[in-house]
Amino acid sequence: MGMILTKDGAEIYYKDWGSGEPIVFHHGWPLSSDEWDSQMLYFVKQGYRVIAHDRRGHGRSSQIPTGHDIDHYALDAAAITEHLGLSNAIHIGHSTGGGEAATYVARYGKGRVAKLILVAAVPPIMVKSDINPEGIPIEVFDDFRKQLLENRSQFYLDVASGPFYGFNRSGAVVSQGAIQNWWRQGMMGSALAHYEGIKAFSETDFTEDLKKINAPTLIMHGDDDQLVPIETSSMLSAKLIKNSTLKVYTGYSHGMLTNNSSILNSDLLAFIKS
Repeated sequence: MGMILTKDGAEIYYKDWGSGEPIVFHHGWPLSSDEWDSQMLYFVKQGYRVIAHDRRGHGRSSQIPTGHDIDHYALDAAAITEHLGLSNAIHIGHSTGGGEAATYVARYGKGRVAKLILVAAVPPIMVKSDINPEGIPIEVFDDFRKQLLENRSQFYLDVASGPFYGFNRSGAVVSQGAIQNWWRQGMMGSALAHYEGIKAFSETDFTEDLKKINAPTLIMHGDDDQLVPIETSSMLSAKLIKNSTLKVYTGYSHGMLTNNSSILNSDLLAFIKS
């Protein structure tokens, strides 16, 4: 493990395992780098160097009261890559982490990034507006904030046991371990960071940053994602990122990195080696 101090006073926790070509993982809301346990263990055994950090206010990073927005998230990622001297790195982001990774690559990745992978990622923009009429109504995100304020612990249990992994679908094989691990990661973080993070992942418009990305990009998304619908996210991002490939997974949930880790790990490796 390691820790860096950002210019505005955030202490950012990170893991750095193995040696070889570096892979940097960016986690989703409201989780931590532990979300990537399966992938980090898989790739370190494949001979890669794997790095993942806890976003500011999440996991083991400090509960700083400011900077809970995509601009700061990307700056923090840049600080870590600079601190570790990373070059020719593959960046993989899930959900909110996909927005963070895309912004980092667009703004700070020149000369440092080999490839980008977005998994069930939030770009280009989630919330419904005049310029995004097919987006999700702001009332949905307002309800997230309301539930977080009223009972964050129960809210996280409801998300993990329901739409995140698709455990609310008929015939789903429910994993109590996955639910508990999701809840554990969420409750480690700052309620303030998580509350403000809802605006960050739902209202940030990533369009211009996506247009700047030149690195070969794989976009992976399940067509039964109940939290980040594929039609208003990855299908649009694939049109904005010049050198991108969209891979759609039939019936997969937002939590497919856990539910379907063996398949996704294999597909990630194939793209990285291509």
